[in-house]
Amino acid sequence: MLRDADGRILVVRKRGTSRYMLPGGKIEAGETPAQAAVRELFEEVGAELDPAHLTFLGEWTAPAANEPDHTVHGHIFEHPWIDGLSVRAEIEDLLLLHPDEMATRDDLAPLLVTRVLPALAPEVR
Repeated sequence: MLRDADGRILVVRKRGTSRYMLPGGKIEAGETPAQAAVRELFEEVGAELDPAHLTFLGEWTAPAANEPDHTVHGHIFEHPWIDGLSVRAEIEDLLLLHPDEMATRDDLAPLLVTRVLPALAPEVR
């Protein structure tokens, strides 16, 4: 998870899908969750994360955003903001949304809405 100085969170929408989610993806064989986060954020939005600056926020499961009857298992990390992000790989769109804005949207992934945002609630409001 990347948040800018105004507290807005970067969310992405993958090509051919309708819901926005945190950038990231599947852990490859031999990778740790942190290594996967570094690789995936570079592939998806061009972020060059410093592994030493990753903060583990939690590990949660929730219904998959774009695959009915599937579950996603997320290891969520936060990293300080990085400028110059752009749409890459399978990403079609990216947005910066403040958590307060997210409450009014119906196009966000369940993991983000039901697990990540409640965990952040005391610090982002």
